[in-house]
Amino acid sequence: MTKFLHFLLLLMGVLLHSNLFAQSKIDSLIPTRAFCITAPKTQRLNDFIKFVEDELVTRQVNTLLLRVDYNYQFESHPELRDPEALSKKDIKKLVAVCKKNNIQLIPQINLLGHQSWASTTHNLLRVYPEFDETPWVKMPEKYVWPNSDGLYCKSYCPLHPNVHKIVFELVDEICDVFETDAFHAGMDEVFYIGDDKCPRCAGRDKAELFAGEVNEIRNHLALKNRKLWIWGDRLIDGKTTGIGMWEGSFNNTHRAIDLIAKDVTICDWHYERPDQTAVYFAMKGFNVITCPWRMPKFAVIQTQDMVRFRQSSTAIMKPHFQGMMQTVWSSAESFMDEFYGKNTTKPAEENTSANCFRAMFLEMGQLGK
Repeated sequence: MTKFLHFLLLLMGVLLHSNLFAQSKIDSLIPTRAFCITAPKTQRLNDFIKFVEDELVTRQVNTLLLRVDYNYQFESHPELRDPEALSKKDIKKLVAVCKKNNIQLIPQINLLGHQSWASTTHNLLRVYPEFDETPWVKMPEKYVWPNSDGLYCKSYCPLHPNVHKIVFELVDEICDVFETDAFHAGMDEVFYIGDDKCPRCAGRDKAELFAGEVNEIRNHLALKNRKLWIWGDRLIDGKTTGIGMWEGSFNNTHRAIDLIAKDVTICDWHYERPDQTAVYFAMKGFNVITCPWRMPKFAVIQTQDMVRFRQSSTAIMKPHFQGMMQTVWSSAESFMDEFYGKNTTKPAEENTSANCFRAMFLEMGQLGK
């Protein structure tokens, strides 16, 4: 063996060891490095797959949460499909690229809340209006907030005897096609629950209703060894903490935190302040992931906090601080256009989801060195 070849092999060994050390360090500091976005439309699927390979893989993202809802050609309930929905073949392309790059792929369908938006009723309640928790609240032609009905988003009634058969068939089908062992049920910003006019829910404890629905979904997933993820806002007392009615609860669902199974993963989102409620969830025994959106400076602070929580915790508490997830609340198409500078009609702005994404993963990269 020549000296030069020996040198090359030695150098390759050093680089491999260095890369493995860096990977081990970032895994220790921030085990879950996630990205959440709406599932792309078929027309831009290949662009999105390229984004995964070029931008997520290079930033060591290891979890991709796709908000699918009805953007899939469901076979169990074709009546609930969006007009232009991803096919099974489309989803398998996403599964393949994620498997290739060791990325956990998790689908989301909004359950319980977010069954409407603005003036639009979403597919479940549009097709099955009998599931509506508040059918007497009519969708306005022009939506404004606040309004006399307290309408933000519609909810389905968790006690309707037929609702779970349908939604669980959707959940099982989307989990099967995603080849996943985790499912995100949404469950954020639930304002309509236990309404006094509901023939099934009237007079019931709202915390017990919320916990009952979480546990119902969790138990169904457990039948196939799948885990449940949810947003955490309904489990925070918005009044006592001063966090408010959006990132916390004003209708007493927060007490459900002591009633739900501890193996539910909590996605703890705070967008206007870097509130440290991850500690609260971890102390209650839950795995928690902190979720920023569009404030780069706060995302950096939240990332630093997550590392500090893990480093300063007991051996029992440390594993509950699971990591970080960038959330995007525009379409995948508009996010990619923003990220690559194609939204040329918009003025330059600091507080965007693309800039937040860059800042958060740059901070992770620096911490992992």
